[in-house]
Amino acid sequence: NFKINGKDYLIPMVLEEPSVVAAASFVAKLSRNGGGFTATASPPIMIGQIQFVGIKDVDAAIAKVEHEKQALITHANEHDPAVLVRYGGGLRDMELRKLETTRGDMLIVHLLVDCRDAMGANAVNTLAEALAPKIETITQGEARLKIISNLAVHRTATAQAVWKKEGLAASVKDRSMTGEQIVERILDAYAFAEADPYRASTHNKGVMNGIDAVVLATGNDFRAMEAGAHTYATRNGGYKPLTKYSKNANGDLVGELEIPVAVGTIGGSIRTHPTANIALKILGVKTSQELGMVLASVGLAQNFAAMRALATEGIQRGHMKLHAANIAVQAGAQGEEIQVIVDKMIADKTIKVSQAQDLLKELREKN
Repeated sequence: NFKINGKDYLIPMVLEEPSVVAAASFVAKLSRNGGGFTATASPPIMIGQIQFVGIKDVDAAIAKVEHEKQALITHANEHDPAVLVRYGGGLRDMELRKLETTRGDMLIVHLLVDCRDAMGANAVNTLAEALAPKIETITQGEARLKIISNLAVHRTATAQAVWKKEGLAASVKDRSMTGEQIVERILDAYAFAEADPYRASTHNKGVMNGIDAVVLATGNDFRAMEAGAHTYATRNGGYKPLTKYSKNANGDLVGELEIPVAVGTIGGSIRTHPTANIALKILGVKTSQELGMVLASVGLAQNFAAMRALATEGIQRGHMKLHAANIAVQAGAQGEEIQVIVDKMIADKTIKVSQAQDLLKELREKN
């Protein structure tokens, strides 16, 4: 049901919890009345870090490297050890900073690398290792760690959606609850997360429920995405929600998400793993930036689904319905039997395998 920037997507997801898929699909359908999702993505710039120790005057070393920066960038791109330039990528810039640590002052060099449609870990690490000796010569320091950063602040994606208050009212079983009330309830829930890191942690977990599932399906590194996202949530001080919610002039609910998206559509095992290859074909994205926009949209949808459920009927209703279906299957139910067993267990408020087995036995004896 996802419509992103006017384009329809069928999004593959890999995870253990069916309610996540159901929730994302439901919310995506609900968002279509407001035009679906609007998403953007920045250029695919990843950060490679090189750590230098043993420098007597870090400030003077920074000045020397700044003087040679353009020459270093030119050298890196002419020799292209990471094979990026031929695809339109390469080293774009360098950031230098003095870092005060318990082990003394260090020089940290950030390589800003355009990775194009690759996630870029191997390319960035290769480039960092190739440039480190040259910077050692300039600074008279010793290079230690040479590694990509998963805090991809230069490679982000955003998503926005509007949920009409009328659609929100129609989406809940309690017909006495108005769309205006639902909007206010969700805004209260967001204020809770914005003010409290204990709630914000679970709030952001809801975002990543959807994102991780798509990242896994497409053969990308969900641990890198998780690390970057949760660190990004602290960028303004304290741990905050990755999403924002507000009310527009019409009283409809507006949701927004900005997140780092260290993912690719080529490289690593992405194209060689058959399932990931099929998932990318199903998804139909052409670039890593387009994949990032899909991820942001799914993350926003998943978070909103949880917010809507929590603020209205509670999170367990949908969870337990799908859990009951799993239990019915475990008990041996098949086809139309599953829904019959599910409905009976929910009505009895007893959801366990032994109960499902007894109900299934009764059902088959009747038939």
